Amino acid sequence: MIGIESRTDHLEKLLGDPWDARNPAGFAAAVAADEREDTAAAAEAALDDFGLHAEFVPTALGGRLARVDHMVELMRSVYRRDPALGLGRAGQLLAAVNVWTAGSPEQRRAAADLLLDNRRIAAAFHELAHGNDIAANAFAAQHVDGGLRLSGRKESIANLDRADALVVLARTGGTDGPRSRSQLFLTADRLDPARVRRLPRFRSVGMRGVRLGGMVVDGLHVPDSVLLGAEGTGVDTAARAFQVTRMAMPAMTTALLDTALRVTLHHTRRRTLYGRPAAAIPVVRTALAETFADLLVCEAFSRAATRALQLRPESGSVHAPAVKYVVAGVLTDAVERLSTVMGSEFYRRDGEHAVFQKLARDVKPVAFGHIARAACLSALLPQLPGLLGRSRRDPAPAPDALFSAESELPAVDLTALRSVSGGRDCLAASLGTVLDADLPAAVRQRAEDHVRAFATLTEAGTSLRPRQLAIDAEVPVRRLAARYTTALAAAACLGVHRTAADGDFLARPEWLVAALTRLSSLDRPSGAPLPTAVEDALIAELTGRDDRGLSFGLNARAYT
Repeated sequence: MIGIESRTDHLEKLLGDPWDARNPAGFAAAVAADEREDTAAAAEAALDDFGLHAEFVPTALGGRLARVDHMVELMRSVYRRDPALGLGRAGQLLAAVNVWTAGSPEQRRAAADLLLDNRRIAAAFHELAHGNDIAANAFAAQHVDGGLRLSGRKESIANLDRADALVVLARTGGTDGPRSRSQLFLTADRLDPARVRRLPRFRSVGMRGVRLGGMVVDGLHVPDSVLLGAEGTGVDTAARAFQVTRMAMPAMTTALLDTALRVTLHHTRRRTLYGRPAAAIPVVRTALAETFADLLVCEAFSRAATRALQLRPESGSVHAPAVKYVVAGVLTDAVERLSTVMGSEFYRRDGEHAVFQKLARDVKPVAFGHIARAACLSALLPQLPGLLGRSRRDPAPAPDALFSAESELPAVDLTALRSVSGGRDCLAASLGTVLDADLPAAVRQRAEDHVRAFATLTEAGTSLRPRQLAIDAEVPVRRLAARYTTALAAAACLGVHRTAADGDFLARPEWLVAALTRLSSLDRPSGAPLPTAVEDALIAELTGRDDRGLSFGLNARAYT
């Protein structure tokens, strides 16, 4: 199999220079397609030529999915040009991870063959009446002689009109309970048009190029063999499988902020105000530096979490909601901050900066799509006492391989994922050891702040009782879960800095000071500003990368 560097370089060349107005897969084409509520045909064709869906198929089934962090980095090349294009394709992963987790050998083979042939599989989980609460779904699969009879509605299905197969969550139990729902793998030829009515396309404000559809099913008969895994395990399978997508998809979306920051930088470096470039105005410099730091924080946390899926998969039930909560919130706030810097240019739907208004709309669903940020905290709450107690009792350094992109990883094993972590979280446990390292004075001060905050959090966790941790938990208790996610992100940033190669920007103390300072502001919105020297270092790195055509993320890859 061709290595990730070569594959990413090849994909970048196929998609071409996004700034070239003549490029049919560039920003101008993406904006024009968005006005039609579509994606650029040339970009879709380039992804098919590349065989993008093979990135979602495990190597054991003939695909290229050997490392989740590599898949994320490659998909950033797509999201960087058009987030709707990226989400439309990443939706195949949303469906497929359930097949890889629980499917029979025949089902896994069938799903792999579809994806390797550039075809699509859609995930039919959500119902508008129940939002993100998939365990409350009403779509039913009743046992009848010789199979199952399906009835009900499914809405907000990405790529339904293009799908060659569906993964459907259905109620198979007679009463509500943890084993009352099952997953089904249905190929399109089983969707009898006499029993399946397609709903009109759902329109959206953001991600307009993603084709959202729905269906009403009335008495569709299918054989028992469509069951995906054992009956009654549908929600458990989703809880385990979606740990991959709830980390990977927000991680891919950091490329949206990369582009938004680049557009803003281009605009402010060229615009003159008060006799100097707008980028030199203090308030603008601060916004650019803070946003750059935010992007690095998101990618550092995402890197550690996605690598942990293969190194420490038992932590997935903790890292998945934590990554979604932190990354989605930071991305949304950062794009809003940049929109104020863009000023009236933010609204333009023509010209070289027109892609910004599209990005400002496309970032909104990141906060609630797949799972809402509030639901992420609800998923963490029941695990919180065990996590805090174990971290307090058994602090231990996190393995270097969790943070270094060059370190090897074991094979992807989705069967190793668990619905709950049992209190095991290598990132949180590492916070009690970070002060043992030889840290520069400026870094040590901020690291100590995070270590003290985590110690206070662990003390608060000892008094938590099960009745306080339900879905209706009070705001102060939910804030404890939010503070836990901040601690994880801080541990990830400290680890990335510790393992960075000499001479790398990530090995410099300035970026880590910026990262820890920005993370402190998540708990205290009026947090401390970046020190002047730190801001200067960030701006120098940011403009230097821009001049050299490098991405603004951790890997600083060639942008085109």
